[in-house]
Amino acid sequence: MSRKNLLVITSVFGALAVIIGAFGAHGLQKYVSIKELKAFETGVRYHFYHVLIAFVYLTQNRIKIISTRAIYFLLSGILLFSGSLYLIAITHITKLGIITPFGGVCFIIAWTLIAMSVKNDYSE
Repeated sequence: MSRKNLLVITSVFGALAVIIGAFGAHGLQKYVSIKELKAFETGVRYHFYHVLIAFVYLTQNRIKIISTRAIYFLLSGILLFSGSLYLIAITHITKLGIITPFGGVCFIIAWTLIAMSVKNDYSE
């Protein structure tokens, strides 16, 4: 996939983070427990963190140290980690929590790939 397409997807994920966060802040509170709302908020926070890092790296033309695989893992982590937390909060199906750690693993892999890219490709 091209950098351009990854940037478009990352931008859509960024817009979704805002939309989903607003939904949680304004529409979800009366339908879920405090515990579920906290899980939802954690999903939004991690969603934003990882969309921002993907966007920053994709838009830095002079920095080519991040691998495309790291972006894939960041976006997959958002889907699996944040997505599962959103679904748990909205559907009350706590068994979906089995998915959440896979998203966390994707985030860890992404950050490891970023570190390896920096170590191998960055010159001062």
